[in-house]
Amino acid sequence: MKISQIKTFLVDRYLLVRVYTDMGIVGNGEAGYWESHGTTAEHIASLSEYFVGQDPRCIDHHQQVISRNTHFSGAVLSAALSAIDIALWDILGKSVGLPVYQLLGGKCRNRVLVFDNIDGATIEDRVTSATKSVTEGFTSLRTNPFFAGFEQRTSTANITQAIDLIAALRDAIGFDIDLGVEIHRNLQPDEAITLAGALEPYRLKYFEDPLRPGSLEAHEYVARHIDIPMALGERSYDLFQFKDLIDRGIAAFIRTDLSLAGGFTQAKKISGIAEAAATQIFPHLMGSPVNHAAFTHLAASIPNYYVMEAGQHTRAQCSLVDDPFEITGGYREIPDRPGIGVEINEEVAAGLAAETRSAAGTYAADGSVTH
Repeated sequence: MKISQIKTFLVDRYLLVRVYTDMGIVGNGEAGYWESHGTTAEHIASLSEYFVGQDPRCIDHHQQVISRNTHFSGAVLSAALSAIDIALWDILGKSVGLPVYQLLGGKCRNRVLVFDNIDGATIEDRVTSATKSVTEGFTSLRTNPFFAGFEQRTSTANITQAIDLIAALRDAIGFDIDLGVEIHRNLQPDEAITLAGALEPYRLKYFEDPLRPGSLEAHEYVARHIDIPMALGERSYDLFQFKDLIDRGIAAFIRTDLSLAGGFTQAKKISGIAEAAATQIFPHLMGSPVNHAAFTHLAASIPNYYVMEAGQHTRAQCSLVDDPFEITGGYREIPDRPGIGVEINEEVAAGLAAETRSAAGTYAADGSVTH
């Protein structure tokens, strides 16, 4: 069996990939560097010169060839390889009639826990959102503790409002529900320490990405001064970055992105390193139903998985695949179809325009960049 063609589809907010073979088996994948889908698509086209004519089943070998070719690295290369890697595992599963989770070692669980995002413009709106999610069966929730325009306010004002929000959420949902906060890299170390200390009574499950990702030393400083477990790593894109993060022992959860950090081939290795350090996998997941299907197979096959995003899609987004994975009572079901379990509908993909992105800053009251 040989790879005959690789096609990309820039559609909605996603970059989808299909890898074709001379035996008629087609693999589906998705790239997760959402900031630069167009650039990633161009890189996939350049990688096609190597992949066309290759045996799609030599998956790790292909990763080694491409990653060692010049020893350049970066998010674009890794996202491109991730999308192709996912598609190659899809091909492998279909070629032997097995779902990908079986190829990765079989099920470690029968269904996959997901969390719901709690949104709203006011504290009251967030309480309503959380109560609704719990009623629908979710046992894991996440919220951004800040509100629109927070960049223009003092850190003391933002921290005070964040405390009021988390207190109101706990009053509404009680202490039987996992609740985490997603900081979106918006704090300085002093602010992160102050906020985490104030939130300790509310038994948060995790404190996610409090700082910009560049300095692990700054994260170590925060970790020494807070008593809420941190979730880090959603901007990391290779095995070696994750090893450094895990070895430092500063995160209880690492946010591996299957579609950015090397596909199934690398994510399985990252999970193994994390397991040896008693660190849980809390995948970073943005994407179409293709990504949600692929991530479900990874979650099913590793023992140290915690939770991933429910990520509800619109009807149009769901129509990109033939059979989107379903969520029931706060869990994603694990179908037994071969491969990753979904097929991209190329006609639908051709009819959905790609979302464009442009650089835009967020600014403090003095005009300095905050995010």
